[in-house]
Amino acid sequence: MECKIERNRKICTCSYEGCERNGICCDCIAYHRKRRELPACYFTPEVEATYDRSIERFIAMYQKKG
Repeated sequence: MECKIERNRKICTCSYEGCERNGICCDCIAYHRKRRELPACYFTPEVEATYDRSIERFIAMYQKKG
């Protein structure tokens, strides 16, 4: 399967400037999984801007949405 890096970069919601994994979703997911986190694309823009990618933050974010 071919990676669509340029297409992925256009839709990536990560606001971390200079991320070497930007557009390479498989690397991004692997990186965050090792850290017990989720990638930026799982979070609302407001929560993503905090750089707290923890699973706990993800759960709390969706519990508040009701």
